[in-house]
Amino acid sequence: MIAQAEICIDTTGRGTYDISRDVQAAVRESGIGVGICHVFVRHTSASLMLCENADPSVRRDLETFMQRQVPDGDPMFTHTAEGPDDMPAHVRSVLTQSDLNIPIRDGRCALGTWQGVYLWEHRTAPHARRVLVTVQGEP
Repeated sequence: MIAQAEICIDTTGRGTYDISRDVQAAVRESGIGVGICHVFVRHTSASLMLCENADPSVRRDLETFMQRQVPDGDPMFTHTAEGPDDMPAHVRSVLTQSDLNIPIRDGRCALGTWQGVYLWEHRTAPHARRVLVTVQGEP
């Protein structure tokens, strides 16, 4: 059995957006009890991550780290068609993940106690992001 849903996330700019509930809802609505949930972001300047969901300072620290590694406006980048954050956003998405695989158990994503699924927006301006959730398994 296979089901698919699309989640739309309107971001307000760079940062992390908890999409755990949306992903869990897609799994629940699929009717699949045991299987795998594949989550895929359909953009080249945003990514996905499985991350600590209890303390937001973890996500802030990840952003601080990434700003140091891939700063906006770095003169080494020639691809600046959409501004100084354009190429850094692409580099960030390549360094992170465009998809996640999460096991399904008892009709839910089998996340750990402190895990959440996040969209990581790498652009500074707001964007409408689309995430495809494919659920495969047995009822």
